Amino acid sequence: MQTYGNPDVTYGWWAGNSVVTNRSGRFIAAHAAHTGLIAFWAGSFTLWELARYDASVPMGHQPLIVLPHLATLGIGFDEAGVWTGAGVITIGILHLVFSMVYGAGGLLHAVLFNEDMQSSEVAQARKFKLEWDNPENQTFILGHHLIFLGVANIQFVEWARIHGIYDAAAGAVRQVEYNLNLNAIWNHQFDFLSINNLEDVMGGHAFLAFLMISGGALHIAQKTGEYTKYKGAGLLSAEAVLSWSLAGIGWMAIVAAFWCATNTTVYPTEFFGEPLAQKFAISPYWIDTVNLPDGLHTSRAWLTNVHYYLGFFYIQGHLWHALRAMGFDFKTVTNRLAANN
Repeated sequence: MQTYGNPDVTYGWWAGNSVVTNRSGRFIAAHAAHTGLIAFWAGSFTLWELARYDASVPMGHQPLIVLPHLATLGIGFDEAGVWTGAGVITIGILHLVFSMVYGAGGLLHAVLFNEDMQSSEVAQARKFKLEWDNPENQTFILGHHLIFLGVANIQFVEWARIHGIYDAAAGAVRQVEYNLNLNAIWNHQFDFLSINNLEDVMGGHAFLAFLMISGGALHIAQKTGEYTKYKGAGLLSAEAVLSWSLAGIGWMAIVAAFWCATNTTVYPTEFFGEPLAQKFAISPYWIDTVNLPDGLHTSRAWLTNVHYYLGFFYIQGHLWHALRAMGFDFKTVTNRLAANN
């Protein structure tokens, strides 16, 4: 967190990030607690939507978010391929249980465990300390993140291969083998909005799994030496990491918005509603191409617009924190404005 030249700065209670700036134990506590909040939302919203789901109205024409995503994963269908909501309650309850486990982990790290991993009695835990001027420490932590993301991709690919996911073209849940065609994967970097088969979708995720796990192993094993200006010397800090995180989630939200607006393979019409029409007034927005009663909107409409605008503001947050990490003092702006008045 930027101190504006004051080494003894004291932050208010509302500046939550300041508590974890150089305390890796507290950082882990915040991660675990945040994961618990996400799991609690997922579980509670799953049960809330299932209780209000109206089988007589198309799923895409109802204000839903969790059920459509579960349906695309092939969850909620009986053996005949008819939506019954089977297994959805189990998914919801499991997420609620996990939320308590993650919450307890967050509390343990915040209250009982070391606030800084450098003070831990466990040698393996001390490797996850935060040393912003130590490239080997930073790449070691980054490598583990990449491996976890790679494993998540493998889980998704294997779920589609063994259990099956919903295929809008077939109108049913089917097992999907991944198409690991590197030429197709490269070409889809530029036309991913028009992907129209699940094999290519799974192939892309299989390739990402390989890339992330390989990159993670490389980052854990490699010795990078001292930081140079090219490698980011002077830029690595808690504020910089926060800015990169905001940039990543912001970009993903914007990509998801454009994809959700038109693609009916990943976002089937049955579960998300009809493709949208793009408009532009100060900024892009999307509207329904079907009129629903009582002024309702398709799941696709609000999901697309919310993702885009959240992504837009995440990017603004990235720019703010990136500039602060680079040393820009925003107080000079307010001081200049005050002086001109």
